[in-house]
Amino acid sequence: MMEKFREINIKTAVIMGMCFYSLTILIHVLVISGIIPFTLINGGRSESLATQLPISIINIIISIIGGLFTLIAGGNIFCKYKRGTTFICWFFVVFWSVGFVQQLLGTPFEKIVCSILLLLGVISNFRMAIEKRL
Repeated sequence: MMEKFREINIKTAVIMGMCFYSLTILIHVLVISGIIPFTLINGGRSESLATQLPISIINIIISIIGGLFTLIAGGNIFCKYKRGTTFICWFFVVFWSVGFVQQLLGTPFEKIVCSILLLLGVISNFRMAIEKRL
């Protein structure tokens, strides 16, 4: 199974990851600006935009960190800690996989849009996690 994922070029995985993080940021910016109703995300549990605002800001920060890390894992930014890079990739695989399951249990918008977006992130991070780093 891992051999199939290794067929994905690492550069393609980086592009997929950057698309994932960029679109995640876009969704939260649209929620903060009121273009996307806050009731469509977070399982519809936020009672107001004021309660959703810190959640969206934290998600934007996580996405920026994830995007920078994707560039490091893809070799676009130098990092001498190869084992740490692999460990963090696996952490993101688990983290986004749990998020994927949560999206499937959420609102219709989360099931249709966000789950597909998260699947892109899982695949991207999985491909980078199985990369052999010397």
